[in-house]
Amino acid sequence: MLSVCFSSEPSERGRRVTTRARRSQQDRTKATTDALLSTARGLFVEQGFAGTSLGAICERAGVTRGAFYHHFSNKEQIFREVYTAEQQALVAVVRRAFRAQDDPWDGVIAGGRTLLESSLEPAVRKITLVEAPVALDWNAMRGIHAGCKEQLRTGLTIAVEAGCIPARPLAPLTSLLYGAICESALDLAHAADERATLRDTLSQLELLLIGAAGRQTPGCAHRS
Repeated sequence: MLSVCFSSEPSERGRRVTTRARRSQQDRTKATTDALLSTARGLFVEQGFAGTSLGAICERAGVTRGAFYHHFSNKEQIFREVYTAEQQALVAVVRRAFRAQDDPWDGVIAGGRTLLESSLEPAVRKITLVEAPVALDWNAMRGIHAGCKEQLRTGLTIAVEAGCIPARPLAPLTSLLYGAICESALDLAHAADERATLRDTLSQLELLLIGAAGRQTPGCAHRS
């Protein structure tokens, strides 16, 4: 008797083909998304949010409007993604500046300085300080840049735990310091002489941090 058995399970070869096809589709999707984000960022820097059209983004990225709408619902959403990426990059830069210091308190100061300095890089400045307030409402901006604020709180927490500064309520201290840094960044973005204003701001920032945190000793009492 000849019997033929059909299995409902896909063959190993079939699974490999399906996996490759899925990965290929994911790669194409990522490539299109990356191209749109990169193109949109460049146009937002060059022409501003209001001056950039969806048509210009699609044309420069080499995609159709249908492809755009497959990934983003509108111009506001793609700007939000661009802004989010800039904020994430700032978080990473601040984290590296903090970790480069042996003394956690020096790391907090270095992080604050780096955040202001990095915010003045021309493209970052345009996206985060000039165009974001036009394109996004305050609540959206506040939610997206919460990562930078959390970085400051983390740095202060580590400094307290290491004995670098006296223990104190860190939530209000973080808000006060981060608010001051953000307002200073906005002032810098519109300053007639950015470099001179940055120099003066950084000198005052260090004094503000020292005074607000009650720093009394040059080093940490201990290391955790």
